Amino acid sequence: MTRMTAARSPLSPADRPQPGLRERKKIKTREAIRTAAYGLIREQGYDATTIEQIADRAEVSPSTVFRYFPAKEDIVLTDEYDAVLVEEFSARPADEPWAVSLRHVMRKAIALGVGEEREVTRLRTRLLAEVPAVRSRMLESMSVTGRMLARVIAGRTGLDPDGLEVRVLSMSLTGGLMETSQYWAEHGHRDDLADLVDRALDVLENGLSAAGKT
Repeated sequence: MTRMTAARSPLSPADRPQPGLRERKKIKTREAIRTAAYGLIREQGYDATTIEQIADRAEVSPSTVFRYFPAKEDIVLTDEYDAVLVEEFSARPADEPWAVSLRHVMRKAIALGVGEEREVTRLRTRLLAEVPAVRSRMLESMSVTGRMLARVIAGRTGLDPDGLEVRVLSMSLTGGLMETSQYWAEHGHRDDLADLVDRALDVLENGLSAAGKT
């Protein structure tokens, strides 16, 4: 394994460059569309909610909705955490085992998603479990997340991000996290999501022996 130089610490929110007016307007529009979609889905269900209804409630045109989200499923699935998580991973000690860093980053993702948007996270995972179109779109988007993870893992290990081993591991991680989210929703969100993610990572690291099987 290639030892990397120590990574810098991530910027605190106060230190981050503040978005300009144009970018703030885009963020506001995206959030208005999301909020409208979540509200309508809660009121009348996913299938009954149309892009036209979402646009009307968000006070934008349907074409604007499609400009920000190519499909209705994307409104449910898209989040803003990838860049933050890459930064968190890069900020871990250079000699820390990548699996330890990964657990830290996954817990950060849970803190961001569940801590700040608990009901949205539960709605999103419930739709993942119940709506085939959402699940199908998630499978399509997994390749993007998998490539991101591959670059991060390769950077920490010195391996080729397009190598078979890194690709298999990164897609195993994304698939495992998707199944964990679906399991959480199917069981009524009773379990602690952080504990479920730890269990999933145990299986990926140790195989079925993590579940007491040989």
